Amino acid sequence: MTDAASPITAPAPPPPAASSSTTSQVRRGLVKSVLSGDAIVLQGQPQNGPPPEFTVYLSNVTAPRLGRRPTDSSAATPDEPYAWESREFLRKKIVGQFVTFVRDFTATSGRDHGHVYLGGTSPADAGNVAETSVAAGFLEVRQGKVTEEYTSKLLELQEQAKSAGKGKWSTSAGTIREVRWVIENPREIVDKYNQKPVDAVVEMVRDGSTVRAFLLPDFEYITLQLSGVRAPSTRNPTSSESRAEPFSEEAKFFTESRLLQRDVQIVLESTSNQNFVGSVLHPKGNIAESLLREGYAKCVDWSIGLCTGGAEKLRAAERQAKEKRLRLWKGYQPAAAGYTGDRKAFTAKVTEVVLSDAVVVQKDDGTELKLHLSSIRLPRESGDDKTPAVGRQFRPLYDIPFMFQAREFLRKRILGKKVQIQIDYVQPKSENFPEKTCATIKVGDLNIAEGLVSRGLSKVVRHRADDENRSSEYDTLLAAEANAEKGKKGLFADKSAEKKDTLRIQEIAGDIAKSKQFLPYLQRGGRAEGVVEFISGGSRLRIYIPKETVLITFLLGGINCPKGARVGPGGVTLGASEPFADEAAAFTRKLILQHEVQLEVESTDKNGNFVGYLFVSPDGNTARGINLSEALVENGLASLHFTAERSGHYNALLAAENKAKKAKKNIWANFVEEQQQEEVEVQQADTSERKQNLRQVAVTDLAPGSLRFYAQNIEDGAKIEKMTSEMRQTLSENPPIAGSFTARRGDLCIAKFSQDGQWYRAKVESIRAGQAEVFYIDYGNRETIEAAKLAQIPGGFASVPAGAKEYNLALVKLPNEDYVQLTFDAFAQYLFGHASIFVNTEYRVGTADYVTAYYDNGTKKVDIGRALVAEGLALSDSRREPRLQTLVSDYKSAEETAKKSRKNIWEFGDFTGNEI
Repeated sequence: MTDAASPITAPAPPPPAASSSTTSQVRRGLVKSVLSGDAIVLQGQPQNGPPPEFTVYLSNVTAPRLGRRPTDSSAATPDEPYAWESREFLRKKIVGQFVTFVRDFTATSGRDHGHVYLGGTSPADAGNVAETSVAAGFLEVRQGKVTEEYTSKLLELQEQAKSAGKGKWSTSAGTIREVRWVIENPREIVDKYNQKPVDAVVEMVRDGSTVRAFLLPDFEYITLQLSGVRAPSTRNPTSSESRAEPFSEEAKFFTESRLLQRDVQIVLESTSNQNFVGSVLHPKGNIAESLLREGYAKCVDWSIGLCTGGAEKLRAAERQAKEKRLRLWKGYQPAAAGYTGDRKAFTAKVTEVVLSDAVVVQKDDGTELKLHLSSIRLPRESGDDKTPAVGRQFRPLYDIPFMFQAREFLRKRILGKKVQIQIDYVQPKSENFPEKTCATIKVGDLNIAEGLVSRGLSKVVRHRADDENRSSEYDTLLAAEANAEKGKKGLFADKSAEKKDTLRIQEIAGDIAKSKQFLPYLQRGGRAEGVVEFISGGSRLRIYIPKETVLITFLLGGINCPKGARVGPGGVTLGASEPFADEAAAFTRKLILQHEVQLEVESTDKNGNFVGYLFVSPDGNTARGINLSEALVENGLASLHFTAERSGHYNALLAAENKAKKAKKNIWANFVEEQQQEEVEVQQADTSERKQNLRQVAVTDLAPGSLRFYAQNIEDGAKIEKMTSEMRQTLSENPPIAGSFTARRGDLCIAKFSQDGQWYRAKVESIRAGQAEVFYIDYGNRETIEAAKLAQIPGGFASVPAGAKEYNLALVKLPNEDYVQLTFDAFAQYLFGHASIFVNTEYRVGTADYVTAYYDNGTKKVDIGRALVAEGLALSDSRREPRLQTLVSDYKSAEETAKKSRKNIWEFGDFTGNEI
């Protein structure tokens, strides 16, 4: 197929007939079509508008009759033998050619009979078409009462054809077509050919963009509408009220002169009622493009996305006609530009996704801009959708089918990322809607609007034909929507799928009893995962918890954050904002809004809100993440609250506050350091003595790159072995059924350890892409295995307490990363290199035990933590408790000795920056 540079062209008009006294008997014309082997339709010299037509019949011959299509009053008739071959022989030879017709006589029926000559400008130097067909055996000579010279020549040619067994004189039976005149199920035919080109012959042109054709070789008779275009409609001859649209006859002639009875290929792309929608592939070009380029047709959105070869060429051809104001575009006036800003493509960072059709982006200069996706329509609610879960108001994001899935598609792909933006248009302000700046937004090569539509999560706006304010990739969106509809995805699925994909969430706010009842669910399994949906202040958030399908109000623990003014009934502002409240809210919004976060839920307040600590990982590294409370304090946007002392984050929060005070950031801008009484108060409050209660343990595993280890109490070892043995015996008698257990994060299950292939109790810590990370609760080690290979723990074995307990080495810290592995290796050598290990609990941080660990060298018990410090393999860590001060001083003394001796981590001096 050629491109727009090689348009389909019509033959030049025929030259005038030769001057003669018998001019009325001789006509020159272009062969428009062949009705049968002996009947031809000619087009004469054009006058004003389409040229006149006349049908002529060949003298002295007869052709087999073609079958007729069924009508309301009669059934279909079959072909006579060789009727199709006779028609095709003549069609392929003369359609589209100029011929000379010499009339012999006019029958009583009004039909003109005569001779048709192909080639030359007069009968004397041209070939007789009838003689050629008779010689090929496709016409039979009709002998009159008197045999003149011309008839004798035809009879002689017929005898030669008979002798050679040509055409209908062949000994084989002639082809009789089995034509499917009526296609009951057009979709069946579309699926049969699967958008592959099919050989065809155009039999009729109904209007410029609608044809009827035979699909070969199965002779399926179809009506085809050209995809992506519509030509003016011609008058319906059966209706007296029907009027032809302007340029309809010219458009029809344009298509007829190029396609009628031509060999083409057709691609069936879809159906429309009982008609087919598709493209006609012609060796000299695309007729749809030619119609558009000459102003005989306009693009139509509903089918342009189906067009073989894409919609871009069709749009370009239409633009050419508009620019030249040809025919249908004679009065065309370009639409006024609605956007006066910079239309050039630019990049920006996405800071927020607003429902599923708009985003907020931040430009390089720091300014923010709200953009709507061009030509995209949000999922809409029905009457049933406005019945939310009991106890809360209607929320479109969760209650309208597929709205949440659409928002999540955008959030996960573009939030926090640089995107390419092309402003397309501005939708003016209306009575119900504000002005909207609409754009095409891409991340990499993905048009996010196309991604939404292709998954059935949004639909495409149907713009008016004269509305040029649309997406710059509008046709791509239409094609994506057509594919989604065909695949019955998302919004195009049945109603049961809509109900299935509608989130029915609980909103836990203001109900103290419900909050306390739900608290254990958020605390189990460590940190809960959620998405920050709304920020009402620097430390007050609304978070959606996907696993539990709940929406909670969450308050940051351990800090006092400046509070903003409250908005009362009717939008009235109540009270005044505290200093730096707006800055704190902006800081929190920029860092975590719509990000995936992890929560450590500690308690609930008197209003039923949840209180705890929040961690976010902007770079995607979830190993620890940023503690939002600590970040606010460090930036001087919050101060320490006394409740922080009860958490394991107290030291980090205290250090962050001291850092902010020293730098005089924000709320500490006028801070003057005063004599601190906190240490004295703590010492007065804590008068207890250090107690030693050594317990012998069996170390089972170490956490890599840390001073944390797992161990079993020595007296529990036999019990654990017995329980494990009984569990395996139960499993051997009743083996678990593969695939019967669906693992979820936080579940207790059993897993086969990869090293020995034996079953052990385990806890599921995470599941990603079918792989589960499990923690063996009786031994403290972890590994990643296929989630499908996990099994349900047998009854009675789940209630036995975990055998391995987690311990942290007290009063010591890891050095910088260059020495971490050295310290870890030495720590492992101490723990696994001695038969007897003893621990003594010194203090707790949250739920974690911090212990001093000892090994027995035969004469005394050696403190492993102090040994690491003394060897220059770890740093000492200070604690404020008076009962620990003797131990802290001992560790500090050992550290100073190692530092002076330049041992290991001190080999290059004091890297901590504390040297004077």
